[in-house]
Order: sequence, then structure tokens, then C-alpha cells
Amino acid sequence: MRILALETSAKSVSCAVAEDGAVLAHSFQCTGLTHSRTLLPMVDAMLQNAELPLDSMDLFAVSAGPGSFTGLRIGVSALKGLAWAQGKPCVGVSTLYAMAQNLAHADAMLICAMDARRNQVYNALFEAKNGSLTRLCDDRAVGLAELASELRGDTCQKIVLGDGAVLTHGYLSENGIPCTLAPAALRYQNAVGVALAAAEAAARGDTTDAQGLAISYLRISQAERERKARLEREAIQI
Repeated sequence: MRILALETSAKSVSCAVAEDGAVLAHSFQCTGLTHSRTLLPMVDAMLQNAELPLDSMDLFAVSAGPGSFTGLRIGVSALKGLAWAQGKPCVGVSTLYAMAQNLAHADAMLICAMDARRNQVYNALFEAKNGSLTRLCDDRAVGLAELASELRGDTCQKIVLGDGAVLTHGYLSENGIPCTLAPAALRYQNAVGVALAAAEAAARGDTTDAQGLAISYLRISQAERERKARLEREAIQI
């Protein structure tokens, strides 16, 4: 199965084509330019340079959260358009699970962490063993103190990765929880991991059409939080 995958959940942006577990093409950029400006030109250049026609794709995949609200919307919207135009199935995968693919070869607990601000991280835990991943908890927005309390006393090797890895590693280490920071080259989510995760989802029959593709934000946006707080203040004043 040939899969075109997109990853736009954080500062970096990437796209990849994988087939039967092998990467055929991959493009990555982390320069601070907006995803709306870079994503589709990157996809077009990658496919042209690799001579991989868009209509040769069997499945379209994207990281569907958690992550940056704006980044996720750009990636999912672009993926919907590509899949709809080709009449092909698509799949949205967990950003955290796709990220864990980077270190599936490591025999360790993987602590995937994305900075969610307000002393929280978007987090999931996975056991990596013999190239396979076992999920240990659902994707969640969790406080660093709560995460540290959960991990305290667990003696297995721990590797922290994600754009919140430095923050999380520092907090856990300061609180007496030994862990290793993933190498920078393997620390961040990318479209290759999305493609590998999508292949597993497709094997389970867990795909959808463009219309059915949804984003998993895990918590409401800052604008929605501010609106809720304003309404609560107004209700008190009445």
C-alpha cells in the first residue's frame, strides 16, 4: 500500500510517501515559515522529484492531533482536499503515536510530550520493544506534576521525546525521575511516523473518507477558554 502522509502539528512541517513499510520520499522543513505557505509546495516538489504521481497513492494520512490548533487545521484541511480529489480513503493518526514510531526500536518506555502551555503537556506513554509499540495510556493533556507522580517508582528505562521533551525531561529529572532525552534527530514528529502509523490503521480497517476525517484537540482553544471565562464573569455580575 502506497501512503502519502502529512505532519503539521507543531513548528515543523513534513510530508512523506511510504510503501509497505519503506520510505520512498520524504521532505522536512523547520524554518518558522507558516505551514499554509510551505506544505503544498513541499508535497508537489517531493512527488515531482520522486516521479510519484498523486493518483498512484492508495491512502492519504495526516497527524490529527493533539498539537497546534492552527497547524492541525492546515494539515487536515489539505489532506481532505487531496483525498477527496482522488476519491481515496484517508486516516488521521495520533500525533503522539506517530512520534513514538521514531524510537520503536528502543527497548524503553517512551514519554511523548508536546508543550501544551499552562504547565501541561500533551502526553502519551508507550512501551517500545523489538520494534513494536504498546500504548500504556490514552492521549491526554496532563500537568507535569501529575505526570511525575505517575512515573515515580517505575524503574524501567525512560526516553522523552517531542517538542515538549526538554521541558518534560528537565521537570522529571529535577523531581528525581531518571530519564533520557531523545537525540535531536529522533526527537520530533514527522510524516514518516505518520505513514507508518497509518499503515497499521489501514491493516485494521480503520480508515475513513475525506468528510469523516476529524481533529483531536484534547482541550478547547485559548479563544474558547477566554470566551467561557467572560461569560462566567458576566453571569456572576447579573
